Amino acid sequence: MTTPRDCLGQISGGTVLDVATGSGNFVHFLLDGLKDYTAITGIDTSEKAAAAFTEAFKEHPGVHFENMDAAQMTFPDASIDTVCISNSLHHLPDIAAVLTEMKRVLKPGGTFILSEMYRDNLAETQVTHMLMHHWWAAIDTARGIVHNETYTRRQLLAYASGQGLQQVAFHDLSDLSEDSRAPETIAYLSNVIEQYLSCLTGLPNEEDLRLRGQELRQRVETVGFHSATTLLAVFRKP
Repeated sequence: MTTPRDCLGQISGGTVLDVATGSGNFVHFLLDGLKDYTAITGIDTSEKAAAAFTEAFKEHPGVHFENMDAAQMTFPDASIDTVCISNSLHHLPDIAAVLTEMKRVLKPGGTFILSEMYRDNLAETQVTHMLMHHWWAAIDTARGIVHNETYTRRQLLAYASGQGLQQVAFHDLSDLSEDSRAPETIAYLSNVIEQYLSCLTGLPNEEDLRLRGQELRQRVETVGFHSATTLLAVFRKP
């Protein structure tokens, strides 16, 4: 299985910016993978994320959180050595604006890292994840929350390549080694599905969404579940 060190071990991060960081899941990947770094800043607009992030990295004085809109960052031009965004493109109302801002604050010669799950060329157990994600996206959209379906691998590369960045390395991260129908996995996902089902009352297409959830519960039990493949793409700013 490919490790964070395999993907990022040759990169000296310097000052690192993790965009739309949430509770900092990708920061853990950075800490495990980067050759070294000076400081890591995670930005997000969620106050709930801020609390979770701060708690998660309280033992890492070089890692901190700032409440900031990724489409209108306050960092100066060419001030960051490494910029990252992970599993957040499908939550953005304006992807191009955020990627443009990331490129703006990145120093010439700096590293641009894009990490995002994609929906094509998946094993059947991974298709379960993709279908669940698309169901979650449909529910959030019905509730007025920006949440798009996942993209294809080609679409993800087009987003990054459209910024005029130089390609460095691509990694397709997938782990099918775990039991896809482990009882604890099925129990956890069943609980998640139940939580989403409880939010459906009064939503447009409620019955359709409820049926999709019930079908997904059955699929988890019969087909199983593995996380969808993630593209981790590394670029350099000219």
